[in-house]
Amino acid sequence: MPSHRFHGSKPLRGSLRVPGDKSISHRALMFSALAVGQSTVSGLLEGEDVMATAAAMRAMGASIKHSDDGVWHIHGVGVGGLLEPAQALDMGNSGTSTRLLMGIIASHGIRATFTGDASLSGRPMGRVIDPLSMMGANFESSEGGKLPLMMRGALPAVPIEYRLSVASAQVKSAVLLAGLNTPGTTTVIEPVPTRDHTERMLSGFGAKLEIEELNGERAIHIHGEADLQAQHVTVPGDPSSAAFFIVAALIIEGSDLVIENVGLNPTRAGLVQVLREMGGSIEEMNSREIGGEPVADLRVRHSQLNGIDVDPAIAPSMIDEFPVLFVAASLAKGTTRTSGLEELRVKESDRLTAMASALSAAGANVDETEDGLVIKGTSGGRLLGTTSEPVTTHLDHRIAMSMAVAGLASRDGVEVDDTSPIATSFPNFMELLEGAGE
Repeated sequence: MPSHRFHGSKPLRGSLRVPGDKSISHRALMFSALAVGQSTVSGLLEGEDVMATAAAMRAMGASIKHSDDGVWHIHGVGVGGLLEPAQALDMGNSGTSTRLLMGIIASHGIRATFTGDASLSGRPMGRVIDPLSMMGANFESSEGGKLPLMMRGALPAVPIEYRLSVASAQVKSAVLLAGLNTPGTTTVIEPVPTRDHTERMLSGFGAKLEIEELNGERAIHIHGEADLQAQHVTVPGDPSSAAFFIVAALIIEGSDLVIENVGLNPTRAGLVQVLREMGGSIEEMNSREIGGEPVADLRVRHSQLNGIDVDPAIAPSMIDEFPVLFVAASLAKGTTRTSGLEELRVKESDRLTAMASALSAAGANVDETEDGLVIKGTSGGRLLGTTSEPVTTHLDHRIAMSMAVAGLASRDGVEVDDTSPIATSFPNFMELLEGAGE
């Protein structure tokens, strides 16, 4: 377990580019593998989670190759053309890969077994199993709807109308992907909008989707037995990865940093909105659209942040960014209150408890509630840092990176117990962090 101490940093200057968006990278590989012909993907995030998706699609018949210029070439099998994998699909730490692939397989008449690491095997899959079972797929899971899990897809599957009981882009996507190979129209109703990469990219690949607003809810209809056509996909920079550098530049005195090519899909840009409400200077430059996704370069300058009450309605558009927002709040002036974050308890770790203990250990003033954290900031003063034990990350990449950022704004540094999980989503994080502070 490689532990690491992150020390107080010099101002972050210059410009950097974060890796490709993880959500879009997973979908680019999956949809290319279900398309007819050869697709190319550039800017793909080459972290462990996305590589688990690539390995699974190869195991089901797609040809996926990486050329020296960094472009990925995918020969798809067509919707309905997936082969039964000969071995269990090892998903590592990737909940997104697991839930989306379960959706794809649900309407193909094949069997597949999913396994994962200790963290993924503790995460509940019932929220996906329920709607996919209604469509005719069959599941044998470990106790509590967890991995290892064996499933058999239905052919033909049954189209359903499904209202999401929790705001989850993964559940929505799983049902829509099952609908791709299901005769008729499958509908998902979203009471609260969640990230819409699946809808945008499926339309780009030629699937027939209609989206309508009904009484303040979104209804997404997908027409089955779809023909997806090969595409050239350019993946924008991951806003969830950019988040660590945005917060670091805001809290480290003298910082003036440009983060290039950041995806600013409105269903993902909640953190930028909240940090601006707290007084953060974040300027969008060179705004453009790439592959149906809004993108810009962000210029971030050190700012005195002020504590606020974060509106729970914004949670779905920044659910993965709350750990690093908690770091920003611990250096703000006044108190920041968050609520409506029960979803954080079933991520790679219980992120509310994990961040409350980690930040407290680094000298922050944090109270944990049932559904959020209340953080009294230092008014810009540095955190003390950790003195005795390293903070526990629970094998969660976002806890590790958030506490690395906290270390940059601390007096004595913050020691993180294990930095190896960072590779699941952001392989060159440490390198970029060192470079920006030099």
